[in-house]
This record gives sequence, C-alpha cells and structure tokens, in this order.
Amino acid sequence: MSTDTTGRGKSKVTAGVLGILLGGLGVHHFYLGSINSGLILLVSSCCFGLGGIIGLVEGILLLVMTDEEFDTKYNAREPESMEFVFQKK
Repeated sequence: MSTDTTGRGKSKVTAGVLGILLGGLGVHHFYLGSINSGLILLVSSCCFGLGGIIGLVEGILLLVMTDEEFDTKYNAREPESMEFVFQKK
C-alpha cells in the first residue's frame, strides 16, 4: 500500500483512517476538500446518528480504492464541495 502523494498531496491512508475513526464528523471530507459533504455528515451525525455509519463505509471505500483511482479523484483535481466518496466522478 503506497502512501505516495501527487498533485494536491492528499494521502489515501490518512483519508481512510479519518473516515473510519472520525467519519461521523465528516473529517475525511474536510481533509479532502469536500466541505459541504463534511457539513452534511456532521449535521446528520448530530441529528440522526447516520453520519457515523456513512463515514465508516466511506473510510473503508477509500482504503480499498486503488492508488490510481484515489489520485485521479482527489489529487489530480479539486473535488466538488458536495462530493461523496461513493459517487463516480
């Protein structure tokens, strides 16, 4: 598993671990630059308790994503402010 970063310098491992441990607070989205997605997870976690489940799933998806997919999606370009991990871009 490579932690080499290019472009924006975001690490797949860091994003995945943040998603698993603090995903309910949207920390992995703030790290990756999807601010609105992070806010939605934060509010949904506080109000409905669903943010933690979504964050856990997204953290796992980030870790199983290939390095090439991660670099294309998060390092080669700035992600949209309303972009979730499970969306195809």
